[in-house]
Amino acid sequence: MRDHDKGSTRCRGKGELRNMKKNKAIGVVVAIALFLGLLTYTTAVGFGPTGTGAAKNITLGLDLSGGVSITYEVVGDENPSAEDMKDTIYKLQQRVDGYSTEAQVYQEGTNRINIEIPGVSDANTILEELGKPGSLQFQLEDGTVVVDGSQVVSAEAGVQQDNLKNNENVVKLEFNSEGAAAFANATSENIGKSIYIVYDGDVISAPTVQSAITDGSAVITGMADAQEAENLASSIRIGSLSLELQELRSNVVGAQLGEAAISTSLKAGAIGLALVCIFMMVVYLLPGVVAAISLLLYTVLTLVTLNAFDITLTLPGIAGIILGIGMAVDANVIIYARIREEIAAGRSVKSAIDIGFKKALSAILDGNITTLIAAIVLGIMGTGSVKGFAYTLAMSIILSMFSALVISRYLAKAFFALGFQDVKYYGCPKKHDTIDFLKHKKVFFAIAVVCMISGPASMLIHSQGGGKALNYSLEFMGGTSTNVTFNEDYSIEEIDEKVKPVVQEVTGDANIQATKVSGSNQVIIKTRELSLDERTELSQKLNKKFGVDESTITAESISSTVSNEMRQDAIVAVIIAAICMLIYIWLRFKDIRFGASAVLALLHDVLIVLAFYAIARISVGNTFIACMLTIIGYSINASIVIFDRIRENLGNSKKHSDEALKEIVNRSITQTLTRSIYTSLTTFITIAALFILGVPSIREFAAPLMVGIVAGAFSSVCISGPLWYTLKTKFKSKNK
Repeated sequence: MRDHDKGSTRCRGKGELRNMKKNKAIGVVVAIALFLGLLTYTTAVGFGPTGTGAAKNITLGLDLSGGVSITYEVVGDENPSAEDMKDTIYKLQQRVDGYSTEAQVYQEGTNRINIEIPGVSDANTILEELGKPGSLQFQLEDGTVVVDGSQVVSAEAGVQQDNLKNNENVVKLEFNSEGAAAFANATSENIGKSIYIVYDGDVISAPTVQSAITDGSAVITGMADAQEAENLASSIRIGSLSLELQELRSNVVGAQLGEAAISTSLKAGAIGLALVCIFMMVVYLLPGVVAAISLLLYTVLTLVTLNAFDITLTLPGIAGIILGIGMAVDANVIIYARIREEIAAGRSVKSAIDIGFKKALSAILDGNITTLIAAIVLGIMGTGSVKGFAYTLAMSIILSMFSALVISRYLAKAFFALGFQDVKYYGCPKKHDTIDFLKHKKVFFAIAVVCMISGPASMLIHSQGGGKALNYSLEFMGGTSTNVTFNEDYSIEEIDEKVKPVVQEVTGDANIQATKVSGSNQVIIKTRELSLDERTELSQKLNKKFGVDESTITAESISSTVSNEMRQDAIVAVIIAAICMLIYIWLRFKDIRFGASAVLALLHDVLIVLAFYAIARISVGNTFIACMLTIIGYSINASIVIFDRIRENLGNSKKHSDEALKEIVNRSITQTLTRSIYTSLTTFITIAALFILGVPSIREFAAPLMVGIVAGAFSSVCISGPLWYTLKTKFKSKNK
């Protein structure tokens, strides 16, 4: 390959590569090696006697490590109204979100509420911090009740300035319309007097009315410090529940997926990452080595960051990290493909590296920022597992960009300065003829339409046949919780092997969740809703198989852990995220047809994954939401890469006729085809390792993801570009 010096001078940019001295290059390599070593040590061992920063100290969800399970019972009413139960569950969910975004609150029977909080092992501490959900009243000095807890919308500790401009700790209250009217009358008639806040018969505060409060918002002053303000606010919040509750039982429970889930996931992740690194090194030679180092750095940096920000890691969180790995690989592939293109065009190696990073920047930034927008919207508007996924995804995106754009860049420049300057270390791709993808766009569109409608069709068939459209899990449908005390202490693995098959024989459903109560032989088995006959049959089979005393077996109906509000929040969040992504792409590419094509390609991928769930009858639970969100992030990124190349080629072309546009689209897809294949393949490898080595629940989670990756690869290559061309030629701008 010839080295065109004139071309290299013209395209060197600021000449950063040329100016990097050998000593500086050595310093860069040593610094990155030390940084990687420090992070690896931190992840593996940690610091201090408790191993601060070590991966073992990452907060894990109930599915991976277990936590605390608390059961409350309504006081004085065995049949509370459904509305009161729903309101109480919703408020408790808001309360426990402070401990973990993965905490779950659901109904058991007619008058019980279960709370499950991951990552903790001391039920008493949680009970003390959560507070006793008792009665709350605001009373006058003569005992007259002004408002009760049910009329309090919110109570938050805060800071405001007093008359002397000094900061003071306060508690800010918001009442509903009924409470606001009652409080307005009471404060108007009792200026200068105290209103007592009474919690379970005890006065917890007695603020003096300084003026009439008519807008439904009150501020309690006189707090000694921030802690006192937070304690009072907490007591008011927990006392504002629609129902008065008392603790029935509390337990420390084991991981729902078993202890093996973590070890197998780690092993699968390590194998997948190793295979990806080997693939990159074989395909991209020296740049592949750089990519492998940056990927390793991304991985350990992710684990350290999870610790630092105390982010709860669950299966959905693992999906966010996997997507981050895929995007980190994608960024490196885009960069190194660009470098090879520049070398093939006759650039010197040093110019090719500079220009390659420069030309790849827009595609990487646009793809990652678009996905980051989705993560931010989901984090703000989502609840439960959606919020947890969003946090992990946002973190992964930022760290993957850092590893690709900073670490990879400096390493590539350093290796060049150290003498790796020959083209043989970088590779020079053969020039490929442009493939006419648009020639077959009708076939591609037809395949896409058939695949997209197969899901709704399958759902319709299942619902018409008397079943459910999708195989909804306990998280969505609720079911039966059976408490069994065995004669011996079974591990989760033994429960999976011995107990679950017996339960499945009765239920006919593989979607069974078993949780072990720590320090006992007690196992909580959650299944679909069982009839009275099925409950009796299950008790008899457990007695026959394991010698369990039937009289000790208890069963209660439980509600879904994914409430209607959470589902609605997730749907609204996804819609708003899609709109925000559409607007961003529109503004960046100055053509709404790019955004529309990206969103339609995204819809294609989501519907294909939905079809897989419907046809294969994969369980639809919390992981379903995470899977769909992962596919959304992956799909939009894949489309952006092709659109970025179309935008570039459009800028380099003076002709914008239909025929010229056709050639540009075909050339753009051909130029990015290698990236599309390699990125999809490496991401698929990572998820496939999880599928092969993971426990059954993880395999059930990984399978739809693999389908989504394949669908995303198809849509990015065969749908997004041809769709943009169709929209461009059918709906031409008026100023053209």
